[in-house]
Amino acid sequence: MNAVSVRGDWVGQVVDGRYPLLEWLGGSGTSGTFLTELDGLASHRAAIKLLPSSLPDSESRLAGWPAAAALSHPHLVQIHHYGRAEVDSTSCVYVVCDLAEELLSQIIPERQLTPDEARQMLDPILDTLDYLHNAGFAHGHLTPSNVLVVENEIKLSSDYLLSIEAPVPNPLGNDIHIAPELASGSISPRADIWSLGITLVEALTQQLPIWDAASDAQPVLPASIPAPFAEITRRCLHTDPARRCTVAEIRALLNVPSKPAASKPSPAPSLAPRQQRIPDKPLPARMPFLPLVIGLVLLAAIIIGFWLHSRNSSTAPLQTETTRQTPAAKSAQPTPQTTTPPAPEAVAPVSDSSPSSRGDVLNRDVPEVPQSARNTIHGTVSVVVRVSVDSSGAVTSAEYATHGPSAYFARIALESAHNWKFKPPQQSGRAVSNSWLLHYKFRRSGVDVTPNQTGR
Repeated sequence: MNAVSVRGDWVGQVVDGRYPLLEWLGGSGTSGTFLTELDGLASHRAAIKLLPSSLPDSESRLAGWPAAAALSHPHLVQIHHYGRAEVDSTSCVYVVCDLAEELLSQIIPERQLTPDEARQMLDPILDTLDYLHNAGFAHGHLTPSNVLVVENEIKLSSDYLLSIEAPVPNPLGNDIHIAPELASGSISPRADIWSLGITLVEALTQQLPIWDAASDAQPVLPASIPAPFAEITRRCLHTDPARRCTVAEIRALLNVPSKPAASKPSPAPSLAPRQQRIPDKPLPARMPFLPLVIGLVLLAAIIIGFWLHSRNSSTAPLQTETTRQTPAAKSAQPTPQTTTPPAPEAVAPVSDSSPSSRGDVLNRDVPEVPQSARNTIHGTVSVVVRVSVDSSGAVTSAEYATHGPSAYFARIALESAHNWKFKPPQQSGRAVSNSWLLHYKFRRSGVDVTPNQTGR
């Protein structure tokens, strides 16, 4: 019988009476991962992975989670809970872990890591491997999809750790990241070194080594790998496990400076794309007058804006004010003002459709979304929130007009909408309540909000 697959349409189900499936995060084969929350709604967010009990390795995975949950390291994903449950008439095992904002596997297709970023990534990975190996475990699955960023910290997944010298689970897969000896041997720390070498090559070059698993030849590495990583990866990727370097030797190679030592990198690295690093130095050399040009353009824009504002304010509202001017003020008006003014009774009422009758925004709230969260966006995530505003300009209620595909960004938009403040429109000389649509656009580059008044 074919194994049952975990499906994205399980969103809305509750696992074990405790963990709501709030959003589909993705799947691999027959397993699947969802966004959930610990200890009920509106609490700490987490990820829950479900595996059908019919999978060959589901029972061994469940049996290994108690030991993995007992481990504690700042760069190892924490396991919060695990167990069995029936979801949509399917028997499953599940594990609840820290929620990752991004994965290394999401970054590699977009860009290579810089040497500095590779160093920042390696430092916590090496610490974690040291900890696991000393505790009697190998990671066994060190691939880009298992290198995560959790609350701006690099972490390794912990839901499939393997005991050192234990028999190899069958099957581990035919992935080049998996050390070749695991096809017929037992688990050892040297297997993680091979996986680390493959992952490092991929992160630095967006390519995998060329390797014929059926031969004894060593993998052929891309020529573009920078120092000292070329030597590190070469020594990680010996087909003979005994010839591979150790964690300590990798650290020693990293500490050999190829130029004067720089300051120590931040202990909380980010794998987020940082495209602004590319033009930081060459741009001023090629375009020395760019800041002056930008300044002049901004100044011109400000002057034009003031001029347009003064023109708009000199139309219908100005006519009302001219009926109240003193004779001295009238005599100071230019010649065109000497034409016969309209009768007072024709200009006294202010039309509801005139600009002065509409509301305005007094306080905008543009939410600050962490770069790591924005890096998960492909294109634009749009959320539209409808707010009701009372006669004082305060938001009294907010609801979704368009929820969008992400519960996370929808929640951020709804919370932000309550913080807006408006100048209420005028009707018959008094402020009245009204409503607005706030269109939130979440992109990797930032967040934009466009307000539109919809009625009173």
